[in-house]
Amino acid sequence: MRFKCFSLFSVLFCFSFISATAFAGDMAPANTPANTYSYTLEDIYQRLFDGTAGTQSAFTEPADVPGATGYTLDQVMGKAPAKDDTNGAAVTDVVKDKTFWGLTGAEWGLQTGTRALAPVEKTGQTKCYTDATSSEQTCPATGFPGQDGDNQAGVAWPTDRFTNNSDGTVTDNMTGLIWLKNANVPAGTRNWQNALKDVDELNTSGTMNGGTDAGDTSNGGTHQADWRLPNPKELYSLVDLGQSSPALPSGHPFTNVQSSAYWSSATRVSNTFYAWYVFMSYGRVNYGPKVNSNYVWPVRGGQ
Repeated sequence: MRFKCFSLFSVLFCFSFISATAFAGDMAPANTPANTYSYTLEDIYQRLFDGTAGTQSAFTEPADVPGATGYTLDQVMGKAPAKDDTNGAAVTDVVKDKTFWGLTGAEWGLQTGTRALAPVEKTGQTKCYTDATSSEQTCPATGFPGQDGDNQAGVAWPTDRFTNNSDGTVTDNMTGLIWLKNANVPAGTRNWQNALKDVDELNTSGTMNGGTDAGDTSNGGTHQADWRLPNPKELYSLVDLGQSSPALPSGHPFTNVQSSAYWSSATRVSNTFYAWYVFMSYGRVNYGPKVNSNYVWPVRGGQ
């Protein structure tokens, strides 16, 4: 249909018809936002600025005035982290299980550290003493404050300090080290050189001292091949200063522990004819001539 609007009446008629046609239909918007709660630009800025968590609030239309939120997009971008491939931390630089924002190109974003610390554990001593001849007392001891039994400084031991693996080995859940369950496989003492040879034999054939079976079946029914003579710190990590003869945690699963000296793999550098050992009767660390004879207790694993 074609209309010609020449008279005043016809002009008014045409305007009314066209207006009605133009505004006909559903005035409701085609789509309603599904999420009516949102973080604001203010929330995002404060999160980047100081870590404030922020709270989602009811959605409102943006203000007509530009920058009404208080921050420009340039200001928000100025708080965003930038890549740093020169000094940015890697997961191996950050303590295990600690989270951080990785800045390197290869590790951008939220990361979890993997670097393990060497924990200094508690000694196990919980009693206090007044002098060299007194019996143990409940801490704190009168006139002798600040003793190890008072402080009990260090990392707490796991509830189950050791796990008997039922394969001739025992895992220390404090350090992750794995020890032979039998603490005297050679059935006697050895000089330092023979102690090293015993461990080499253990890795080769699963025996020590010329054929004594170590009982290690932890490698799918056969022996492991990465045993070593422990260093003095590893050996001393077994010591419980609240115990004696042997100075090991109460209820430990080891067998044939000798209340005597056990060789470590470390040489005394001021006199290389000597090596370090740990006396398991009461936990003393000392050194002696390598030609002397001490006991042998191999270890594996750890860091």
